[in-house]
Amino acid sequence: MSNQTTTAPVEVQSMGKQAFVGLQMLFVAFGALVLVPLITGLNSNTALLTAGIGTLLFQLCTGKQVPIFLASSFAFIAPIQYGVQTWGIPTTMGGLACAGFVYFALSTLVKLRGQCCARTNLPACCCGSRNYHYWYGTCAGCC
Repeated sequence: MSNQTTTAPVEVQSMGKQAFVGLQMLFVAFGALVLVPLITGLNSNTALLTAGIGTLLFQLCTGKQVPIFLASSFAFIAPIQYGVQTWGIPTTMGGLACAGFVYFALSTLVKLRGQCCARTNLPACCCGSRNYHYWYGTCAGCC
């Protein structure tokens, strides 16, 4: 047996493509880290801090295999606005923290039991068609 090492191919992108991707990231980050807090009445500094911490934790958990930047979600704008108007900012922030814990609990369940557990117990709009997984045998013997 020989000791051969393999390396992944390196993708070299043109300067134009890199500039376009960078511009896209600028708009995404601006929208998620500035517009969402402005629309909802929350502090932009808090959004920046939590996005940075979340991104660092994500990179730590995935071993830097997924190039991603985590930020605010536009899906939470309406619930945040309602929560701030009804209960105030501290209670709304507590609700957002609880939503984060639910996400963490679900991801832990998927990590421990496998993604098929989520696919058999959640609706198709969350994880895709169940029939696909049964036809191709990706859910054999789970949950």
